[in-house]
Amino acid sequence: MATHCTHLDQLARLHPPRISQSVHREECTQCFDNQDNPPGVDVCLTCFNGGCLDSNRHHAKTHVQKSGHVFTLNVKRKPKSNGQRTEDEEPPAKMKKLAIVEEREEDKYEHFTVVKCWKCDPERGLEVPSASKDPKVKALTEGVMTSLSSARQSEVKAWEEEITPCEHTLMLEQFSTGHIATSGLAHCASCSLTENLWLCLTCGSLGCGRQQFGGVGGNGHGLQHYEDIKHPISVKLGTITPEGGADIYCYTCNDAKTDPDLSRHLAAFGINVQTLTKTEKSMTELQIEQNLQYDFSLTSEDGKALEPVFGPGLTGLSNLGNSCYMASVLQTLFSLPAFQRRYGTLAQTHFLACTQPLPADCVECQMHKIADGLLSGRYSHPANYAASHTATALQSPPPETLHHPSPTPVFQEGIKPTGFKALIGKGHEEFSTMRQQDSEEFLTHLITVLRRDMHKNKDRIDEDPTQIFSYALEQRLQCSECGKVSYRTDNTDVLSVAVPANEKGKDADGKTLYEDVQLMSCLENLMAPEQLEYSCPSCAKGVEALKQTKLASFPEVLVIHAKKFQLVNWVPAKLDIPLILPENDELMLTEEHIGHGLQPGEEELPKDAPGASTAYHLCPLLITTGGYGLPTVRCQKALLATGNSNAEAAMEWLFAHMDDPDIDAPIQTSTASSGAAEPSQEQIAMLADMGFTPSQAKKALCETGGNAERAVEWLFSHPDDTGEENAPSDAPTSASEVPGSKATPARFKLHAFISHKGLLSILGEDWVLFNDEKVVKADAESVRDLKRLAYLYVFERV
Repeated sequence: MATHCTHLDQLARLHPPRISQSVHREECTQCFDNQDNPPGVDVCLTCFNGGCLDSNRHHAKTHVQKSGHVFTLNVKRKPKSNGQRTEDEEPPAKMKKLAIVEEREEDKYEHFTVVKCWKCDPERGLEVPSASKDPKVKALTEGVMTSLSSARQSEVKAWEEEITPCEHTLMLEQFSTGHIATSGLAHCASCSLTENLWLCLTCGSLGCGRQQFGGVGGNGHGLQHYEDIKHPISVKLGTITPEGGADIYCYTCNDAKTDPDLSRHLAAFGINVQTLTKTEKSMTELQIEQNLQYDFSLTSEDGKALEPVFGPGLTGLSNLGNSCYMASVLQTLFSLPAFQRRYGTLAQTHFLACTQPLPADCVECQMHKIADGLLSGRYSHPANYAASHTATALQSPPPETLHHPSPTPVFQEGIKPTGFKALIGKGHEEFSTMRQQDSEEFLTHLITVLRRDMHKNKDRIDEDPTQIFSYALEQRLQCSECGKVSYRTDNTDVLSVAVPANEKGKDADGKTLYEDVQLMSCLENLMAPEQLEYSCPSCAKGVEALKQTKLASFPEVLVIHAKKFQLVNWVPAKLDIPLILPENDELMLTEEHIGHGLQPGEEELPKDAPGASTAYHLCPLLITTGGYGLPTVRCQKALLATGNSNAEAAMEWLFAHMDDPDIDAPIQTSTASSGAAEPSQEQIAMLADMGFTPSQAKKALCETGGNAERAVEWLFSHPDDTGEENAPSDAPTSASEVPGSKATPARFKLHAFISHKGLLSILGEDWVLFNDEKVVKADAESVRDLKRLAYLYVFERV
């Protein structure tokens, strides 16, 4: 093939990527083909988009045709030979934190690059090896290869543990000081253990730690010393380095901490850190070992390894660092036919009409990429196992393909949804971080993002898969004096039920055990009548009222969020409360669970009376938090500040404003219109960019106190409100507008559930466990136990 190109003068005019630019050299932005595949990835030298060279998908070629950017850099990566392992041995499945600094990518891999001109060869691009001889072109290609990889950035952050000092290390008082003889540091003061020893930095007492992973012994005498004397800070001998690093533990905080003044604190006992050598593994090292060991020890109750499975719909998602919440939600969504069709089949031709310059910035493109990655089966094969050996659904690889003998299985590497996470979490204070998050909150956030994207792009709204979750709740309030009633119907996607915590004892390790709770009893409690104090606008006085919540309709897919938590120092802590599902995992909802609105003979409470709606909306959070002793005025302020949307949002606001000086001050009541701040033009323009009219945007912001995120939710729940002055703003949703179905009985069958080990989903007759990149056939005992302790249940209507 001729390699002469007549367009190199145009190539020399291009510039290397700026620091702020994303360079997608590792992976195609529209599928999960990457630089490790034989064809490699073509990186656009104009906008730095990454495209694959697959003959069926040809994303690099399509990008050239759409953008007119004709120069690319083909990037291939191959592992360097490693003298410490044989050629047939698989490399470590996960990066170890210890190796982050020393083990660089260039030490592990060899890269091969070549410049290509697509104007010379519009089908596959003409390779022009000689182009790199030009200094400007060389600088351009080096800029692409040396730019910071976003995927690499995520990988490092995933292991980077944020350990900080606490008040107890910063304000440490040392009561007993003086030289400690070497013999005094030889073993625990209360037993004969000579490892896992912790030195109290207050008095110098030496005690053994608790038993640790990997066979490290311990009798907990260090903890016993704290419980007896209350000296909070200890350092683990054997982990101290000449630089002043070590394992520090604060028993009061019950967490690992750092001691900025460790050298001085140790010197008080005659210990010179400059003479010490690290001889034991730190807690972080042990944690990583435990993670690696756990990765390869998914076992059933009889100790047998669970069987990995491969094929279409059985692709794992690599953990990007505390991203299991996202993986569980994505696996849930793409196990549902509505999402498979919308972002699988229907989205295949989207890119040709996509108006976003880069696929990495398009929600539709990234959802299609996830769908293709999870459903196609192309990436579902054992690690280091040739993709050409196609595995069928629920089929394990033949024994000869395993890299080590049974019973240790070979899992798949999984696809890395780095671009998806960056796009969906963009601008969100929690989902843009590497911190662990709640699956239910992420599901709600993702549904909002998808609806916002479809509303902004009207051509995509015809088939909205998120509507399978939509239904309505009806809330009825009746005054006990005048007998008049008020009804309100609110659209929602997740049904949250409180799970009561009734202690029944403790296990051998001192962990609290809770009594079993029936799921149906939680639903009945949610819909049971509740008496409350109420300022009736018709009676013009304080009265008692009866409030009741029922379903106004049933969704196609019912998501139940089991709220198993209690407040510990005003922080919600999750509890392992066993939740028992009905027989055969089926929910039967009947006429008694559904509301029918205003009935003949009932008289409505005045709608425009001041205070009518306020008193009505305060009920949910008061019911949710009443058992925790929160003052009523705080609950009221939390709900008013969050637009009375839901208890979870109000709780978050409450925790964030617990120390406000006026948190317990009485609420100054006013009508909705008086004193309302005028929304800014910037806020109105932002919502208008999403496809809403300025009138709609302005009204939504007024109704939600200027909160843009809540305004978007308000707009979606009031699709027929034009924003005009005479349009109803807060009227209950009419029966014709209620999403879902009112037909009874409604029978729901469990389809999937999310627990601390990941997602379990039913596939045919088998339950499959998705735990990040590990996809295994779950045994009956695991399904039974994990189902009881799950916190998100997904039921399909049958």
